[in-house]
Amino acid sequence: MNFSLSEDHIMLRDTTADFLRDQVDLAPLLVPGSDAHQAPYETLWSQICELGWPAMIVPPEHGGLGMTEIDVSIVLRECGRTLAPSPFLGTLAGTWALLIGGSQAQQSRWLPQVAESGLRMALATAPANGDAGATTADVVASAQDDSGDTYRLSGTAHYVVDAPGARLLVVAAMLEGQKRLFLVKGDQEAVHLEWLDWRDITRQVAHVHCHEAKGELMPVDCEAAWPALRNRLHLALAAESAGGLQAVLEDTTNYVKERVAFGRPIGAYQAIKHGLADMLAQTEFTATAVLYAAWAQSQDDRTATLAAAMAQAYASEAYRDATHRSIQMFGAIGFTWEMKNHLYFKRARANAELLGSAAEHRELIARVLEATPH
Repeated sequence: MNFSLSEDHIMLRDTTADFLRDQVDLAPLLVPGSDAHQAPYETLWSQICELGWPAMIVPPEHGGLGMTEIDVSIVLRECGRTLAPSPFLGTLAGTWALLIGGSQAQQSRWLPQVAESGLRMALATAPANGDAGATTADVVASAQDDSGDTYRLSGTAHYVVDAPGARLLVVAAMLEGQKRLFLVKGDQEAVHLEWLDWRDITRQVAHVHCHEAKGELMPVDCEAAWPALRNRLHLALAAESAGGLQAVLEDTTNYVKERVAFGRPIGAYQAIKHGLADMLAQTEFTATAVLYAAWAQSQDDRTATLAAAMAQAYASEAYRDATHRSIQMFGAIGFTWEMKNHLYFKRARANAELLGSAAEHRELIARVLEATPH
């Protein structure tokens, strides 16, 4: 088992890093009072589509690249490093849901559009309490005709990442007492979005209100599809956090080398050194955990659930702690809107809660270990 990156992976990492470093502009978000409406989603997404990122996880038979979770985690890490404002995460989530729970006909219809034209997708499974993996949903489905192929959905899916602008939604709804997944076109009049004042202003999030919206039932029920989908979402968030951690470490290290107090750079003081050493250790541990989780997912390894949950549990706490520590090291200027510190802090806080807390991930790890034969 070799956990070093191949030459192809290194090339992917470097080209992704170069592209995002040149194209991501956070300046509109560093103005007091700015929100997610100012995030340059559309501009960056068109460039991302030209690079073929939406096609990464789409199988070749549907016009995609058929790349692995290792490749995806590399790209997501660089997205997290630059806080790239784009609907890439939401589209990944929706595509994974379609791959895991969709029929062959549904995949043949929609996946080529994701791969070839960058069809934007979003995953809408959370009820009002924010638990995307809950056994219930706040949307209810009812059959429209005797054939049972078309359903009408009414209710609200909450905290949907990248819902604004999504042309296809994977919506969880209750049908005959079971939580099922439906494909819902996002541009129909029966679907209304309520933008949220989300903590992380680099990401567009909304409640999705359905009023007799047309939906197409996916054959795999939510309970069966959720574990594999959850694992990949855990990996995605952990990879983003790994990249953000690296950026925070680098920015903080550079700053404490330049900031002078009492005649010497503050980085020369032991308290600052110890803090940076802790951040470095957290960064390395997180990168290793993410790489292993990506490998486990790509191999469909029996440890995939454990690896993804451990990566997200550790990464979410490490990222949150590092961003807090970084602001303290920057001092008063670190609290100002014009600095990027608050953007990384807000992303870290949002990622740490989006799919449950670190404590909940550790509970999942314990349950899996208890159920594993020894």
